[in-house]
Amino acid sequence: MSTPSWRLAFFGTPSFALPSLQKLTQGPDEVVAVVTQPDREKGRGRKVVPSPVKEYALQKGLSLLQPEKVKEVDFQEKLKTIGADLFVVAAYGQILPKTLLNFPKYGAVNVHASLLPKYRGSAPIAWVILNGEKKTGVTTMLMDEGMDTGDILLQAEVPIHEDETTESLHDRLASLGAQLLSETLEMMKREKIHPIPQDPSKATYAPMLKKEDGHIDWTKGAEEIDRQVRAFRPWPGAYTEWKGQMLKIYKGEARKGKTTERAGTVLWVSTDFVEVETGKDSYLLKEVQLEGKRRMSIRDFLSGHPISVGAVLR
Repeated sequence: MSTPSWRLAFFGTPSFALPSLQKLTQGPDEVVAVVTQPDREKGRGRKVVPSPVKEYALQKGLSLLQPEKVKEVDFQEKLKTIGADLFVVAAYGQILPKTLLNFPKYGAVNVHASLLPKYRGSAPIAWVILNGEKKTGVTTMLMDEGMDTGDILLQAEVPIHEDETTESLHDRLASLGAQLLSETLEMMKREKIHPIPQDPSKATYAPMLKKEDGHIDWTKGAEEIDRQVRAFRPWPGAYTEWKGQMLKIYKGEARKGKTTERAGTVLWVSTDFVEVETGKDSYLLKEVQLEGKRRMSIRDFLSGHPISVGAVLR
């Protein structure tokens, strides 16, 4: 027996949502509307840039809606007249109110980049790396009014590699999320899926990151600093201060061993790394970017910006 074709409204904004939208447009269902955040200013020139989801929707000629707030009456009326059977949400950026969730016949399915109920919130990928988790994954769930609190539909798990960055893990989970979404819709249509309530006692949170979260505290251990460097790549970036300028750290490595120097002190300068004292062990800087300059290897950086042993990073 063939499965029915559904009318879908897709809510998503950043690049994480793209593989899911692409998968839907290639499948048996009809994407009758794409809802994404309004265009925002980005970069140094504060140029107004459309979201990755908007760019794809325009390219495919899909019906596009960009409300400032999903509670706007005009927007809700437009969405209601579209008559979607199901809402699909992936990193949209706003919580959908109950009035909206009641529109579609089959409710709303969310694609979330963690193994719920762990890491509810807006930055689960960075926080699993920051906290030193060994595994993570993707969850599809039925949405309710809460922040990632709805019943779980399906989950898929992946290991977190030792050198994993938010950048690399993001891409793996985005692709996995698209596949899991496809399986979820197929199973929903066949009535082969059984939603499982989340256990709130096991819930943890992944709050939105702020620029200042990237500032390195050298009194922390080298392993923790390394996780911060990897978790905050590409944003907000892990950084320190050198000669009154911001120095972003893109790549480094923890090294065992402890001296009696003050945390943040440069212990050794090699052609391929700069060794810095931390609260526990030392940390080797391997790829950096000085304020206003391009990103480069430490070898290239040192050829134009010599760092002396005994200098203190703050």
